[in-house]
Amino acid sequence: MTLIGANSAIEVVGLGKRYVLGSDRGRGRLIDEAGHRMRRGSRGALDDTVVWALENIDFEVERGQVKGVLGRNGSGKTTLLRILARITAPTTGRAVVRGRVGALFQVGTGFHPELTGRDNIWLSGAILGMPKAKVAALFDEIVDFSEIGDFLDTPVKHYSSGMYVRLAFSVSAYLDAEIMLIDEVLSVGDVRFREKSLARIRGIVGDGRTVVYVSHSMASVAEICDSAMVLEEGRIAFDGSTAKAIRFYRQLNTVARPEVRETTIEARQR
Repeated sequence: MTLIGANSAIEVVGLGKRYVLGSDRGRGRLIDEAGHRMRRGSRGALDDTVVWALENIDFEVERGQVKGVLGRNGSGKTTLLRILARITAPTTGRAVVRGRVGALFQVGTGFHPELTGRDNIWLSGAILGMPKAKVAALFDEIVDFSEIGDFLDTPVKHYSSGMYVRLAFSVSAYLDAEIMLIDEVLSVGDVRFREKSLARIRGIVGDGRTVVYVSHSMASVAEICDSAMVLEEGRIAFDGSTAKAIRFYRQLNTVARPEVRETTIEARQR
């Protein structure tokens, strides 16, 4: 598949990610294949089980759009976002991301735990290459939106999960990230802040920024996403309008596993 889009923020072609199911004191764990090869040596045989977390992924997101990603646990959603954020490298294919990326993943990533909330705001701006004057101009808005002002000078390792998410979302939403990657974290915390965050996402998109939004919440996907895709067993089972993606995902969750596999294969061949 060749994607052509002068207005595209994200282009993904033939993307695949392979892991090795290794052994850790009797418990299976996924190991990045590149690191596995380095430890075993370039001549060592890979005799462990190979697992494809993603396989043959093709899609495009235009600037100013919100792309929803639905899928059951283990379907490859987080792996996809980690590749888009350049946290991990793909095994096959390519992912072209045009713009500064703000990634909001599971609680515990993105900030330096020993630094205070205040320091992490400044650090995030520096990582994005923002001038100090611009960070200073946005600083109060970030703090007000996050609602953690009383704990601004506390190291974030002492934050609750809700406090961490509020600050992390506020930083991503107000600083100069042209593309936001959001992975389910808005499910942490209270409903009021979640609704406020979704409203902020709508405003961000209105300013021409791009969002990839991973969630199990079909209501929030329906509310903010222009289109959506469904991942199943590391492949795109459906990619299209948000309403149809949600119907497909609901149907996917009502059938037995063997039948699901047949359904996803049939959908990919259409």
